[in-house]
Amino acid sequence: MNRNLFFLALAAALAGGCARKSDEARPVTLTYANFPPPATFPCVQMERWADEVESRSSGRIAVQTFPSGTLLAAKNIFDGVADGTADIGCFAMSYQPGRFPVSEAIDLPHFFPSSKVATRVLLDTIAHFAPAEFSRVKILALFTCPPAVVMSSKPVETLEDLAGMSLRSSGTAAEAVRRLGGIPVAMPQSEAPDALQKGVVNGNVSSGEVLMDMNYAAYCPFVYPADLPVVSFAVVMNAAKYQALPADVRAVLDGLMEEHSLWTAAYVDDHVGKSIAWARENRGLKVAAVTEADRSRMRTTLGPLLEDYSARVEKAGVPGTELLRFVGERRDAATAGEPRP
Repeated sequence: MNRNLFFLALAAALAGGCARKSDEARPVTLTYANFPPPATFPCVQMERWADEVESRSSGRIAVQTFPSGTLLAAKNIFDGVADGTADIGCFAMSYQPGRFPVSEAIDLPHFFPSSKVATRVLLDTIAHFAPAEFSRVKILALFTCPPAVVMSSKPVETLEDLAGMSLRSSGTAAEAVRRLGGIPVAMPQSEAPDALQKGVVNGNVSSGEVLMDMNYAAYCPFVYPADLPVVSFAVVMNAAKYQALPADVRAVLDGLMEEHSLWTAAYVDDHVGKSIAWARENRGLKVAAVTEADRSRMRTTLGPLLEDYSARVEKAGVPGTELLRFVGERRDAATAGEPRP
């Protein structure tokens, strides 16, 4: 071979090798869409997950996070991830009623004592039933908020005190409020503080971390811890994007699934405790003691919601009766020895 041609070929080969090494060294960047503000627990878990993935993949994966609906709005996240607008997204299944019928079973009034218990049951339910509602995506994490409480501008110490109260609520919690004698009012969390100040609503039905995170304690100095329905969340990934990752990187994501889900539940349960303690110290919050008689009445009053769900989803081919039996058994097993946060 001509000496000049030889060195040109060698240089080209070396350049190609360097380019390949450069490509291999460059991390794969994944976009992650979320809808609440950065300080809220769904976004706290997002940042923790991103840090863990970047660390455990030895920097081969970088995650660019988008809180507050800056990449996709709440109701568009699932489809946006499935279609590739975002690589990853966190969304609440109850924001699209009827579309996630198996997940809906968790958001019924099961009176879970904590997010840890509800999240354990959600993980087990999705693993056991492998519902078609997630067939277009890869599930990366599943968790719930803690059970909802009634936070109000006037005292609520018994179920009778709920009668006629206007309470900001959504999803299954709104129907629970109605059946317990309150008046559910649909509005975004962000609008509720102003509505409380103006007397448009008398309170908010939500998990307790917002007492501090969104300063609800400034408007709602009373809490009735009724253990009303949770809201379930899923973190999902575009299926093609997941499959395109190297096998060892996919193993990192798979290995985080249960660990991170339960970490999120433990974090938000603990955060609710801190929020209530903060509200007691700084806002004079008073937390009512719910009697066993009232708990029994709530179970009786809200029990038909489970029956309605079962009859509705059975018509669509979803095993509602089996689902509710499974959820109840898993709840009781997970609750055994579980202290109330």
